[in-house]
Amino acid sequence: MDFQLLYYFGLWQQVTCLFAFLGLMSIWYHIGRKKGDFGQVWLALSILCWSISGLVDSKYGGAMLFHMNCMPNLIDSNAFFESQLIQLNGWKSILSLFNSLFILLALPWFKYLPKILEQIIKSKYWPIIVGLPFLFSLLPTISKFYSNSSISLISELDVYYSILTLLVLGFVLWESFTKRRLVLLAVLSAVCVIIIFAAQIFKLSDNGNNQILFSAIFKTSLIMIFFALALSWVKDLTERIHIKSKDIILKLSKVKSGRSFNNILSIDGLIVNESKEVSLTNKNYDLLKLFMDRKTGSGEGWLEIKPKSNVRTGKTYDINDHNEIKRFIHSILDGVYGKGLWSKQEHEIPLKEILFEVSNNKERMVRLGIPQENLIVV
Repeated sequence: MDFQLLYYFGLWQQVTCLFAFLGLMSIWYHIGRKKGDFGQVWLALSILCWSISGLVDSKYGGAMLFHMNCMPNLIDSNAFFESQLIQLNGWKSILSLFNSLFILLALPWFKYLPKILEQIIKSKYWPIIVGLPFLFSLLPTISKFYSNSSISLISELDVYYSILTLLVLGFVLWESFTKRRLVLLAVLSAVCVIIIFAAQIFKLSDNGNNQILFSAIFKTSLIMIFFALALSWVKDLTERIHIKSKDIILKLSKVKSGRSFNNILSIDGLIVNESKEVSLTNKNYDLLKLFMDRKTGSGEGWLEIKPKSNVRTGKTYDINDHNEIKRFIHSILDGVYGKGLWSKQEHEIPLKEILFEVSNNKERMVRLGIPQENLIVV
């Protein structure tokens, strides 16, 4: 191993990772703290472990350089280097285990999780599920560290725990980015996981310089992925529906496409500084046009929904089923955010409250809540 390379790599790592730790904590302090979200805190602590690991690298690298330059002829040089390397790898393995643990503890705070893992990660037993393997890896690592075991034996357990962390983290990162329609970032996160996996395999080899190279690459990449994740979370917050009805402009039109017509709804104001176009089925088009015509007409704009237990005959209702409105809202959300990329609490319910208002005096009466001047039919 090149001890000078180890020394300067350690300096780089402790400064870079400390800066990244402070950056993530700053994002959490300004945004996550107000939301009660501690996921970024755990991710920041995982990066802090790397900063401390860099301090260990520079300390031991500097000590071995000093020994080589100032006391090169001592009989016990080989024994000294072996002892120093065992201590170095022992501390790095312990910090690596804590790094993996903090990443796993951050996962329950992720908004989007793979369905196959969601129930496990969201379980109240998750800290125990990840904590027990951590203890089973940490205690033997400490034991081997103090018994001066070989370097590869010390590194084994933290490598296995890291690979377990990688498998779970890879699926969660992919789900988080794809659900937010950030496919390129999802691909980059997958590449980053592959690089980290290769770095973990190299930890079991005796080539220290290759370990340093891969460590520098994957730590830089994962830090950037964590910041991209934090920014995607901020993006997600900005896209949540928290606007007022008066800010929405609806433009309904039929656009000729070949021999047929497409029903297009243009929506301004739903997402800040963006105009969205949604393709509607004929049924949804007719429903919205009825709402808009009634709103811009001479009456109060109310439409009546057919009661579920209706036994009367001969009466025609404006809306035959509550599900007609529900399907209409779903079609807008699918067009704006993508199918399956929106949630009921954060998107469907707020959009329904923005678009429609219910009569306080009469049951089953509903009308558009958008101001008349913001409704356009072409």
